[in-house]
Amino acid sequence: MWVATAVPRLVSPHSTSTSQILSDPKWIVRSLGKTLRFDVRYRPRRFKVSGAKKELPETEFQREEPESEPSSLLEKSSEGVDLGWLRAFPHVAIASMANFLFGYHIGVMNGPIVSIARELGFEGNSILEGLVVSIFIAGAFIGSISAGSFVDKLGCRRVFQIDMVPLILGALLSAQAHSIDEILWGRFLVGLGIGVNTVVVPIYISEVAPTKYRGSLGTVSQIGTCLGIILSLFLGIPAEDNPHWWRTIFYMACVPGFLLACGMQFAVDSPRWLCKVGRLDDAKVVVRNIWGESEVNKAIEEFQSVFKNDGSDMDSGWLELLEDPHSRVAFIGGTLFVLQQFAGINGVLYYSSLTFQSVGISRGALASLYVGFTNFAGALCASYLMDKQGRQTLLIASYLGMAVSMFLIVYSISFPLDEDFSHNLSILGTIMYIFTFAIGAGPATGLIIPELSSNRTRGKIMGFSFSVHWVCNFLVGLFFLELAEKFGVATVYAGFGSVSLLSAIFAYSFIVETKGRSLEEIEMSLKSNRSSRAK
Repeated sequence: MWVATAVPRLVSPHSTSTSQILSDPKWIVRSLGKTLRFDVRYRPRRFKVSGAKKELPETEFQREEPESEPSSLLEKSSEGVDLGWLRAFPHVAIASMANFLFGYHIGVMNGPIVSIARELGFEGNSILEGLVVSIFIAGAFIGSISAGSFVDKLGCRRVFQIDMVPLILGALLSAQAHSIDEILWGRFLVGLGIGVNTVVVPIYISEVAPTKYRGSLGTVSQIGTCLGIILSLFLGIPAEDNPHWWRTIFYMACVPGFLLACGMQFAVDSPRWLCKVGRLDDAKVVVRNIWGESEVNKAIEEFQSVFKNDGSDMDSGWLELLEDPHSRVAFIGGTLFVLQQFAGINGVLYYSSLTFQSVGISRGALASLYVGFTNFAGALCASYLMDKQGRQTLLIASYLGMAVSMFLIVYSISFPLDEDFSHNLSILGTIMYIFTFAIGAGPATGLIIPELSSNRTRGKIMGFSFSVHWVCNFLVGLFFLELAEKFGVATVYAGFGSVSLLSAIFAYSFIVETKGRSLEEIEMSLKSNRSSRAK
């Protein structure tokens, strides 16, 4: 999941119904024509999950490959086109609209902050300008820490709909603001809604997506974030010439929020949550519709086995995060976000506009669009690689690439080089950094945490992890320019590169590979590890 909250700007160094589509995606295949025949094949496999030179033990859910393979219409075509993701995709796409809103609200303040400050009477007051931006993070922190409890009680689908209230109200209040207090309240409400969404989206996608495609579908939310950023930056271009345009783009933010609230009426609830709250028949219907008939019995058996051993999510408490194995997963989740933020993604974004300016790209919106499209390209690559290479591999490769990129920029700044060559090298390092972040450190971090979490504590672990993210996000944004001015950009970037190397080591040592295994298999394996260590 793409979770940085800063986009660069030029600053000084200091005829079919929706319900039918969602419930029966086969109509898409049938509409391709009678000449195509689809033969879906599902292969149960024996998966291995490896950690730091260890393999998670096999569980009761792992089975040998059967002699005969059941076929399912949407899994593979006779020509080898894999369509097994198609059933779940509409639901994942609707949920990813929340990340589209996330990206939109990241970019929406990029250019208009100057016009807002001038019209509302605090132009030149850097503290108030910073407060208008940072109040968003304060709201997001509160939203993240409270989201887990709401998900446990209401389920992701209802939380999505309720969460649209502060998002829409915040956008309207910001658009109609005539004082600093009103814009602050509007940005706080938006941040509150975004904080909830950042927790709920990865939980929902991880629980709804079929095991085989969970990684690829999990990156759809990152693509949504990138598209939201790009759209907001395009819409923000007129703000450089029209001082009142900022109100229009805040009004526009209400539209995707309304569409998401309506779309969730047609999306499914998580089958795991339905099983947890006793709605077993509804859970079977959801599994049948989005995973296939052949998966129903196996999935329900797994759900019930885990809930029988672990209890209900609704009975979980925050103090349980101090108990093993929940404490280990919470530690991994919090540490991943600490490393992600202090590897410098926000610092690079803050400073990248100046890097682009050095080669003649003087318009802030244009520089930001270069960053946005690079991020989008990385997200597309991540969607292809996540279920092929695995989370751990992408995390390690991503952080190594980020480290190389940082040291490349440091070299271009610190050593006597031709000026044009130095500038171009800085551009190359910046693009490489953003791209390598987008293929691993961005999406894999938000994906691996719910996969490692137990059904019982998934919401609270995600809430804790993202609250750590927002705190670190705020600290990097607060101190980056001051540190760059005091020690120099090269020194700060060298620190970012060092943290990136440390992050790669952490991923190698602590992250276990989760691709190709159901959430229940992962949970039972981690419990088996705990039991074997206790003996």
